[in-house]
Amino acid sequence: MHLSRFPRVKLCHAPTPLEKMSNLSKKLGGPTLWIKRDDCTGIATGGNKVRKLEFLMGEALAQGATHVVTQGAVQSNHVRQTAAVAMMLGLKCTALLEQRVQTNDPDYLEGGNVLMDHLMGIDIEYRPAGTDMNAAMAEVAARLTVAGETPYVIPGGGSNPVGALGYAAVALELVNQANEMGLRIDRIVHATGSAGTQAGLVAGLVMINARIPVLGIGTRRAREAQEQAVFDLANATTKLMGGPAVPREAVEANCDYVGAGYGIPTDSMAEAVMLLARTEAIFLDPVYSGKGMAGLIDLIRRKSFAAEENIVFLHTGGQVGLFGYSDFLNRAAA
Repeated sequence: MHLSRFPRVKLCHAPTPLEKMSNLSKKLGGPTLWIKRDDCTGIATGGNKVRKLEFLMGEALAQGATHVVTQGAVQSNHVRQTAAVAMMLGLKCTALLEQRVQTNDPDYLEGGNVLMDHLMGIDIEYRPAGTDMNAAMAEVAARLTVAGETPYVIPGGGSNPVGALGYAAVALELVNQANEMGLRIDRIVHATGSAGTQAGLVAGLVMINARIPVLGIGTRRAREAQEQAVFDLANATTKLMGGPAVPREAVEANCDYVGAGYGIPTDSMAEAVMLLARTEAIFLDPVYSGKGMAGLIDLIRRKSFAAEENIVFLHTGGQVGLFGYSDFLNRAAA
């Protein structure tokens, strides 16, 4: 797996820590839990998208881009990180925010990630829920081209084969860390949404023949659709790297913890956020890692894993989003 063949801009504070969660493991009485701290990647409070942006922005600069176009939900961690990297690299940025979560809560609409977007001074355009966001970005890119810009379009979540290279690199980084620590990783668990993180991990693990299963805890789609999206992207990523096909059994998602829908808070998410804060002083986010950890906690309580397993939870960041859900979380914590 020779990733230096691809244009890349080094952005991350890497390797990110791999830490044992002794207090949480004891509290749950299950397998030994570890956490890969990709909330510590740096740049505008960090998060998993910075990994993908190393390769996406590398390609953008190689193509002579002057203006980045991307999209996400209103409280998008991806948009915040993309905007930050664009600012660092001297590129303009337009973000399309889909009003995917129906709410009048001012904390959600103007706080958290949105506040940081405004502070960075990017151009923000809103679109109603259900908009074909890829088509909307294409329209913006065409408009920018007419205006003399050279746009580079980044899909939601940075989830295409180029972006997924970022998590193929993480697969290698994580296995190297485990080898140095003498740690046998039996399973990796994380929140899966736009599919790029899970697809990149699976692709990278297949490329290095690590034989570590990955379980994605879904945050939006039904299981069949989520697994298909991850499977298709993982294979596109190994193809880009010149590697073997990804076997279908390497892709697993559990989408039982989405709740009422994407970005809609759940009681189990709130419990997971508080439990991590009160045992390990680690803050999760309400949309992705909070629901991912809620799924892991429930599966441990259901005895889905052997007691002797070492499970690594990949923290994808996004704590800024907590401030967009402050009313719900304050009531949960009361």
